[in-house]
Amino acid sequence: MKKVLFALSVSLFMSFAAFAQNAAPQPAANPNAPVITFEKTTHDYGTIAKGGDGTCEFKFKNTGVEPLILSNVTSSCGCTVPEWPREPILKGKTASIKVKYNTDRIGPINKTITVVSNGKESSIQLRIIGSVVDNSNGARMPQNDPGSAPVAPR
Repeated sequence: MKKVLFALSVSLFMSFAAFAQNAAPQPAANPNAPVITFEKTTHDYGTIAKGGDGTCEFKFKNTGVEPLILSNVTSSCGCTVPEWPREPILKGKTASIKVKYNTDRIGPINKTITVVSNGKESSIQLRIIGSVVDNSNGARMPQNDPGSAPVAPR
């Protein structure tokens, strides 16, 4: 009985070892792959009034060799709508992703936009942040002070 269990254990071990040897090698990284380089990956709206202009732009450049193709650009919420170029971006050329945030919602802004491409980094996260305030009560919007609250009228 001991010999049967030993033989069974050895053959089981050998079969696992044989399967481990057949693992496919990982393909080498393409040295000519496109590289997407953004000027910025976060846009801060600061404090913006309800109903204000919620558009921003993320400019980027293909710093790789092969043409860059954006296959999909999605946002974390339906209140954020991205527009992106559908044609390939050639080596050294620039383009941009335009984002429109619906400023009818009062409160903080913290959304992500996921960019999927054929680049060396296949998925990149962009962010928009800020705060939407209700300016209907006559409060003044602070100037050039992102992140601060509106000033109440006197």
